[in-house]
Amino acid sequence: MPRVAVVGAGLSGAACATALLARGNDVEVFERGRAPGGRMAAPTLHGRRVDLGAAYFTAKEPDFTAVVERWTGAGLARPWTDTFDVLSPDGTDRTSGPVRYAAVEGLRSLVRAELPTEVRTDAEIATLDVLDHDAVVLAMPDPQAARLAPEAADWVDYDPVIAVAAGWNRRQWAMTDAAFVNDDPDLSFVADDGARRGDAAAVLVAHTTADRARRHLDDPDGAVRPAVAALRRLLDIDDAPAWTHAHRWTFAKPVATHGDQSFSLTVSAGRPLGVCGDAWCPSGAPRVESAWLSGHRLGAALADRLGT
Repeated sequence: MPRVAVVGAGLSGAACATALLARGNDVEVFERGRAPGGRMAAPTLHGRRVDLGAAYFTAKEPDFTAVVERWTGAGLARPWTDTFDVLSPDGTDRTSGPVRYAAVEGLRSLVRAELPTEVRTDAEIATLDVLDHDAVVLAMPDPQAARLAPEAADWVDYDPVIAVAAGWNRRQWAMTDAAFVNDDPDLSFVADDGARRGDAAAVLVAHTTADRARRHLDDPDGAVRPAVAALRRLLDIDDAPAWTHAHRWTFAKPVATHGDQSFSLTVSAGRPLGVCGDAWCPSGAPRVESAWLSGHRLGAALADRLGT
């Protein structure tokens, strides 16, 4: 039975591990963080889960739609909204689009639901030489994968984001669910986490612009003051929040994609080496769905390569 190391326990890594195990491979998943989830992080803040990574997900491709139907059927995810506000210097508008889904216990819970095996957390893989497996998968943002296998792909850059969560004693904004923010120096997106979670908690999560994030990568808490000031200005909030929390995403969003490629599968040190993640998205822009599809498709292709 071939042994495969999947490095990275985000959604693409979970989908890849599931596909490999379904074909009879022995899979070991490694995660550098303290818990699986990757950029679908949802830590507990002041007694409730708060999504600090991906804000929502959509479903278009049939394979992923089937997964989403399973999540909603199990009560793990729910349709949230198809309409967002748009905030700009010209005022407030609204835009409609596909149904956005949220997770009752935070998006990280969906990654946990997909992981078919135990994860070795706090596992920092500094070099692929420490892995004695028959094949290796790198399920992570390109800049991190490039450090381990610089010749494996033509890598794309990622923009940073700092997510700032802020909680109030009462709700005091007119925004219903979430808002895209245009032409603002500090914020690019705001989500009402109480609406997203369905518990009406007075909690907002703001995603900074890449420019604002770059100024505070060494001190994410430094982004709290300008982010909260922007929230209060954009949403006409009188009171200061009762609490705040900042989370740095150094590699938050791909600034480009890998074109028509869903994944990379090459050979390194005499064994198959695969790379997957949200930047490998031939059917659209990088998103949660593209991360799952990339991992799922790589798992199937790698199983074919291993003859399982």
